[in-house]
Amino acid sequence: MWRSQRRWARLARPLLALGAVFPFVYLFTLRPRMHRWGATETEAAKPLPGDEATPHPALRVTHAVTINAPVADVWPWLAQIGQREGGFYSYAWLENLAGCEIKNADRIHPEWQQRAVGGAVYLHPALPLTLCIWEPPRALGLEGWGTWVLEALDATHTRLLARSNIPAGAAAWFFAFFIEIPHFIMQRKMLLGIKRRAERMAQQ
Repeated sequence: MWRSQRRWARLARPLLALGAVFPFVYLFTLRPRMHRWGATETEAAKPLPGDEATPHPALRVTHAVTINAPVADVWPWLAQIGQREGGFYSYAWLENLAGCEIKNADRIHPEWQQRAVGGAVYLHPALPLTLCIWEPPRALGLEGWGTWVLEALDATHTRLLARSNIPAGAAAWFFAFFIEIPHFIMQRKMLLGIKRRAERMAQQ
């Protein structure tokens, strides 16, 4: 019995040490990288469309990816995002566990390319967000969620940036404890999903 207890004590010590260290590793190493995955310091700091809605955010998240395709081949994929349209090019099986009923498109749908500010873009059948920025072929923004911006690097390369500004107060705490990690996982996959589709189209 005593041998068994000593064995468990030896196993518990490194686990307790890891548990004590991990919050600091997350806060000071992993979390800052998650907040600006793929983005340069300049991109993370510069103003983007939609920033004016939250001029003094408690948290600013900027993600970015370089796409080997011109803006004209990237914008149509971004333009048709939405639960009722082309999906979000992320982990649909995870989204559908929450009842989102999303199917990611693998082709451009002309009928989903025209939108207007004030229209609805659904995240979930019961959760519409207002389209607050619609600047083809440069920027698309959803009120209370974030903005996606395309910047041409040259004739055949595009930078896709995603920006979310989290206001101070309860929203910042809720984001930090419940949204931050899944948001990073899903948005990273979304950017890579757009990249894959646009690059494939550019090669055709």
